[in-house]
Amino acid sequence: MLPSPKHPLTLALLVLLPSLSMADEVKVAVAANFQQPLEEIAKSFKQDTGNTLLISAGSTGKLFTQIQNGAPFEVMISADSKTPKKLVKSELALADTQFTYAKGQLVLWSADSTKVDAAGAVLKSASYSHLAVGNPKTAPYGAAAFEALDKLGLTSTVSAKLVQGENIMQVQQFVESGNAELGFVALSQVYKDGKITKGSAWIVPASLYSPLTQDAVLLKKGEDNPAATALLNYLKGNKAKSIMHSYGYLD
Repeated sequence: MLPSPKHPLTLALLVLLPSLSMADEVKVAVAANFQQPLEEIAKSFKQDTGNTLLISAGSTGKLFTQIQNGAPFEVMISADSKTPKKLVKSELALADTQFTYAKGQLVLWSADSTKVDAAGAVLKSASYSHLAVGNPKTAPYGAAAFEALDKLGLTSTVSAKLVQGENIMQVQQFVESGNAELGFVALSQVYKDGKITKGSAWIVPASLYSPLTQDAVLLKKGEDNPAATALLNYLKGNKAKSIMHSYGYLD
């Protein structure tokens, strides 16, 4: 026998169901450098809105190709501003939703806490055999690394030592596993709350590479999902910004 409309259980369900019906999922394509911060933001976002993020991380270029090929992503959180613009131009994203959520920083990093000096002079030394970098064609941080090497006049010197990763997370894995003594990664991967969390690192001067301006955009497949729009708005808010700052991102 079903409870009557006046039954306490029925009243409780009637109160609860509207809030449950508002909760939704958002399929998010995120650049590898921002995966960890986004996972932390996702917890706060769910607590505040009830909405869940389904996160797929990878190199910006690879995610762009997946979206072109029909991947069901609703929001793109890129490691650059060019890729969201390309998505808009291809009519795969909505132009008026694109915005810069953060600016990233490039670091030279080693899992060895004594390896990298405060001026990055280790790059010019003979104390390492392999230097990991992201694929410059698909990973903006990889492109920034090559730009920095060029400005330092080290491109030809280190060319025989280079180990290329598909994305910035793979670069970190190369260094952590010992397959490369050094690697160029995003500061967010090795930094939290004002300090390097593991190994040693040199924050590459911003003058050595083009700004890592990172944009987000609503994809066409998310235009009818209020939770997708809510996520983009959330990224502009103080809670999300505070998390980003804790990982070394700049406004």
